[in-house]
Amino acid sequence: MTAILDQAAMHWAHIAPLLDEPENEADYDAKVEALDELLDVIGDDEQHPLASLAARLGDVIKAYDETHCPMPDVAGIDVLRYLMREHGVNQSQLPEIGAQSVVSSILSGGRTLNWRQICALSERFGVPTDAFKDR
Repeated sequence: MTAILDQAAMHWAHIAPLLDEPENEADYDAKVEALDELLDVIGDDEQHPLASLAARLGDVIKAYDETHCPMPDVAGIDVLRYLMREHGVNQSQLPEIGAQSVVSSILSGGRTLNWRQICALSERFGVPTDAFKDR
């Protein structure tokens, strides 16, 4: 066995559980917590020795999410309405979209969100831009 395989074999019992597909919610939660800890260690350093482990663990978590917690088919406007309600925001408090009349037109279905508006709303509410795209 080569030196690198010897090293992998010595540590595999500790690393393999991170890369296995979660079997249940508790296992999933443990992987999310491990990823959070990894990201705290790695920070913004894409060259960090653990960066590829974090990326792979993220892929494992994402695959579980897509299988067990698929995003419902909702219109982007419904997501916006929900976020407005949750954050206590009214139509005049969305300068990211434009004037109150523009917001009203979008919410009533007369207009659609453009890419600039979607990006601004995504940043404001901390959600992915895909949340505002119609399915």
